[in-house]
Amino acid sequence: MTTPNATVVTSGPTSTTTHAGTLRAHAASSWWWLQGALLLAGAAQVIIISALVSVDPQAATWWALLLAIAPAPIAAAAAFGPAPVNRLATAACLLVLVAGIAGGIVHIALFFVPALLALAVGGVRLWRER
Repeated sequence: MTTPNATVVTSGPTSTTTHAGTLRAHAASSWWWLQGALLLAGAAQVIIISALVSVDPQAATWWALLLAIAPAPIAAAAAFGPAPVNRLATAACLLVLVAGIAGGIVHIALFFVPALLALAVGGVRLWRER
């Protein structure tokens, strides 16, 4: 609904830099891969947790508990942490995923392979960005 005496304000904030613009300018190609790894690890982590608490539960072995707890928080630190932290978190998440997948290779742990691949590509690109 418009009013006859309505004025249109055309002046906005003078700063053209927004948080999203700063993030896009700062984010390199590794950030997209690390964010994808975070989403894939979170989805696979939900699958593992639902397998552990289902009607016919899977055995709570070391690899199942490792994959149910660790990958998504560490991948979040790798994707959103500052420069020294995200390199360390990427390496730690790679180790967690490799150990968990190796422990449960014949079971449900194969859902983490796409997250492992995305994290590996993001980690390689991150180390090249120095």
